[in-house]
Amino acid sequence: MAITSLDGKRFAEMVIMGANHLANNANIVDALNVFPVPDGDTGTNMNLSMTSGAKEVKKNVQDHIGKVASALSKGLLMGARGNSGVILSQLFRGLGKAIENKKMISSLEFALALEAGVESAYKAVMKPVEGTILTVAKDAAKKGVEVAKTENDLVKLMEEVVKEAKHSLNRTPELLPVLKEVGVVDSGGQGLVFVYEGFLAELKGEVLPNTTNHSLSMNEMVNAEHHKSVQSFMNTEDIQFGYCTEFMVKLDRNKLRNNPFSEEEFRNDLSKYGDSLLVISDDEIVKVHVHSEQPGEVLSYGQRYGSLINMKIENMREQHSTIIDEMHNTLSTDQKPQEEREYGIIAVSMGEGIASLFKSIGANEIIEGGQTMNPSTEDILKAIKEVNAKKIMILPNNKNIIMAAEQAAQVAEQEIIVVPTKTVPQGISALLAFNPSLSLDENKNLMVEAIQHVKTGQVTYAVRDTSIDGISIEKDDYMGIADGKIVETNKNLVTSATSLLEKMLEEDDEIITVIYGDSVSSEQMEEVIAYINENYEDLELEVHNGKQPLYSFIFSIE
Repeated sequence: MAITSLDGKRFAEMVIMGANHLANNANIVDALNVFPVPDGDTGTNMNLSMTSGAKEVKKNVQDHIGKVASALSKGLLMGARGNSGVILSQLFRGLGKAIENKKMISSLEFALALEAGVESAYKAVMKPVEGTILTVAKDAAKKGVEVAKTENDLVKLMEEVVKEAKHSLNRTPELLPVLKEVGVVDSGGQGLVFVYEGFLAELKGEVLPNTTNHSLSMNEMVNAEHHKSVQSFMNTEDIQFGYCTEFMVKLDRNKLRNNPFSEEEFRNDLSKYGDSLLVISDDEIVKVHVHSEQPGEVLSYGQRYGSLINMKIENMREQHSTIIDEMHNTLSTDQKPQEEREYGIIAVSMGEGIASLFKSIGANEIIEGGQTMNPSTEDILKAIKEVNAKKIMILPNNKNIIMAAEQAAQVAEQEIIVVPTKTVPQGISALLAFNPSLSLDENKNLMVEAIQHVKTGQVTYAVRDTSIDGISIEKDDYMGIADGKIVETNKNLVTSATSLLEKMLEEDDEIITVIYGDSVSSEQMEEVIAYINENYEDLELEVHNGKQPLYSFIFSIE
């Protein structure tokens, strides 16, 4: 029996089936990844994106297909990760816009909605590249519109859409030389084919297996007989823009009064900071993905329009090096050893969350340490050996560790520079200023300059009674420390933290980052955040769970 119309409930089932089929085959998509950057996680990103969309659909199942499509668009927007994930979200954003007021649609309306999604996706990408998921989506939608003009059965329409998507996917190596060189099809395009296969299976009432049976040629493209990751065809130093930067801007009406938001202008402005740019937005949220050499500047630009949420910065050079390292680890002992990096960055930190934060912005090696737990010269030398780089920069992030780091630098054979960071905020600011295209001395100058523009606040407790700078302190009192000087003491943690902020914050400050420790309760953290929002509403606020001991709060103010 032909299916000539599509309602919300049926479309919801298609989405869920498509998401499940993609999830079951995400590892295959990951194995294909090679372009445009060596992330190695296209399948994972697309899976997480589509799963987020399907989750929102499950909460909004109803007859009205426009409302279900809007829910899918919202879920994908919030969950979109990576290039292909964001493009996938944009494809279904355009589809949702095309049918948002329709309770039920015909096969032609569905095909036209697919085409609208393609138009939306192409607009979202600053420099569209053919031979990617965009091409597969475009060719499939074009075929769908052509078929729907004479065919009203949605099953037959979707069969042709899937068939053309597969043909287009197989043509991607002819459009992108790097795909042909490595012998794979485009990973994002393959992910979209899995989604469309799920749509078709639901319409036909079929149950898809947990893993897909591929032809021999597909198996040959992704099986282990390559003996090489596709990443091995690229060199780490060839990555021009090293930081994969993703974030959302929650639009602020007050800021928009003086600085109206235009998606096109926003996209054009951000294009100056890097490549692989994707921007999508609705009335409340702007989703951004860009590869940049200066992620801090990208984030600062986004803050002009609102507050930043869901931020993620990944060092793609480090990702690529890790992939290559893992590949080398699987080689036999008579093959080449791990390749030495050009640059290596070592950071000292205490707390799992702070360590993760440093790694996310470019640190290659973390030494656990800090106040009361200063690493030895030997510990630092071990990290120097582990980082395996020709040029090394060390961020001590504590004044009591600088000398040990300098001593290790003198003993080691590599070119090493110690950046005299005395606090975690200084270390983060310095690391964001790092530029791998510059020399060690030039980088040190940049980093030292960056340190001058950040203020550090810390809240900890007293271990004994004392009096400093006219301030009487009793054992177990909380102390507020501003750039190394005790300026506040109180028996209440929240009061000490807010009083410290009151003493530190000045009119020209723009950004405050709060890193809370492992002893801080959710209630205490929320009280401090509420205080900042109520009294300093013009400040941009970032919050991280540093999980650090001893210091209940670390404040970075810029």
